[in-house]
Amino acid sequence: MKSFSSFCRRNALYLAWFVSLVAVAGSLYLSEVLKYEPCKLCWFQRIFMYPQLFLLGIATYRGDKRIIPYVLPLSIIGGSISLYHYAEQKIPALSEVLPCTIGVPCNQDYLNLWGFVTIPLLALIAFTLITILLLMGRKSDHVETDDNSEQLMND
Repeated sequence: MKSFSSFCRRNALYLAWFVSLVAVAGSLYLSEVLKYEPCKLCWFQRIFMYPQLFLLGIATYRGDKRIIPYVLPLSIIGGSISLYHYAEQKIPALSEVLPCTIGVPCNQDYLNLWGFVTIPLLALIAFTLITILLLMGRKSDHVETDDNSEQLMND
């Protein structure tokens, strides 16, 4: 288990980029190939996911973990929107709080596997994975910095 955790820490940027790639590809597949029209909340989730694909891709290519504090808010806010969207789909009373009056209703389930896996849940999982991976990557950066400073003090 420790080796899996260290693998995730070492490759946090790459793994987070891969999750965002799968999320964006899935989103585009659902809307462009299957012709599912995104609702208002889906658009907000896209606004917070799509930039991560490019930001994390460039940071991964450059090996630059300094992007983490800038990408984390995108994941956290996007995840919060996904959580609300999922709750709105599963708790009918919530759809009355902020009703989607234009376009597709936000409580419509295009996809409902096993009675609980919906598109907002998949988005929530992606945002959560990215957040966890970025936090792990940030933590590994602090560990490396601490190790380097200890080594400098010992020399």
